[in-house]
Amino acid sequence: MGAMHFLDQAKIYLKSGAGGPGAVSFRREKYVEYGGPDGGNGGKGGDIVFEAVAGLNTLIDFRYTQHFKAKRGEHGQGKDRTGASAPDLVIKVPVGTQVLSEDREEVLADFTEVGQREVFLEGGLGGRGNASYKSATNRAPRQHQPGIPGEEMWVWLRLKLLADVGLVGLPNAGKSTFINQVSNAKAKVGHYAFTTLIPKLGVVHHKGREFVLADIPGLIEGAADGAGIGDRFLGHIERCRVLIHLIDISGTGDQDPAEAMRIVEEELAAYGGGLDDKPRLVVLNKLDLADKELAEGFAEELQEAGADKVFMVSGATGEGIEQLMDAVLQYLPERTSTETKGNEVEDMAEENADDWSPLD
Repeated sequence: MGAMHFLDQAKIYLKSGAGGPGAVSFRREKYVEYGGPDGGNGGKGGDIVFEAVAGLNTLIDFRYTQHFKAKRGEHGQGKDRTGASAPDLVIKVPVGTQVLSEDREEVLADFTEVGQREVFLEGGLGGRGNASYKSATNRAPRQHQPGIPGEEMWVWLRLKLLADVGLVGLPNAGKSTFINQVSNAKAKVGHYAFTTLIPKLGVVHHKGREFVLADIPGLIEGAADGAGIGDRFLGHIERCRVLIHLIDISGTGDQDPAEAMRIVEEELAAYGGGLDDKPRLVVLNKLDLADKELAEGFAEELQEAGADKVFMVSGATGEGIEQLMDAVLQYLPERTSTETKGNEVEDMAEENADDWSPLD
């Protein structure tokens, strides 16, 4: 999926529909000389409703459609007829979307399940027609109400992918090769840093279980403070149950594996959001590039540096992957979102990204 096909935040304008005005009308009937008021009330304006849907893992469409306005209610009519209410405007968002206030300080809604619906702005009520003003002393009222205006506001949409397992590590740690080895994702692989410019999801099938793995762009020192591109995407692993911390056994630049582990651990802690409290599986990757003695030496160093247990794998050959996946299963819920078909994560609506609209 190209970088243009992913967007994890967007600002949009919302306006619910105004109520329709009430009618001023008098009965006009044969043989009735003084017909009374019979103006009906206006219809209610449309609500703005958000609905979480499966199979979308990008907010890209909201870059092109930014204004969402519900229709106003119909005018009231004579013969005491109430105007028709306007339909609700239903905005479809990917599961994992949060709606934030314009200043981004407050989370106004959080969509974590398929089918979750929330009336976000209510349409205005229709105005009263003149029939409702009739009284003993006012037999021919001409008063009517114009209808209550709709509500309007700007909000930010922010997407946090709903993956069960997050993959973190320095650039070039081999995450793309690893995710290709264990899942159906076809990540771009290259021998240079920052190959992954956007988060990538893959569905892993292991021993009758199914779960979603998210590959997050490589972190570098200072990522949580905005260096590189890693901090922008750390939010996507806030919802993961376990993190796989991939470390290049052959070293990345000047860093040996223990230093690489320290850098990523510090970035997770600096970012906050509960990331540093998440369980993680420390994994020495690229086992095919080192002899056994060297690998065991590095594993000991990592344990001395704080790792509970060190897994040794080769993303290229698949060695050690099965034992690692066995360990991952222990952290999964009874049923993951893909196992309940709650959140389809196939190829992120790539095939139909061009013809999808938030208002379909």
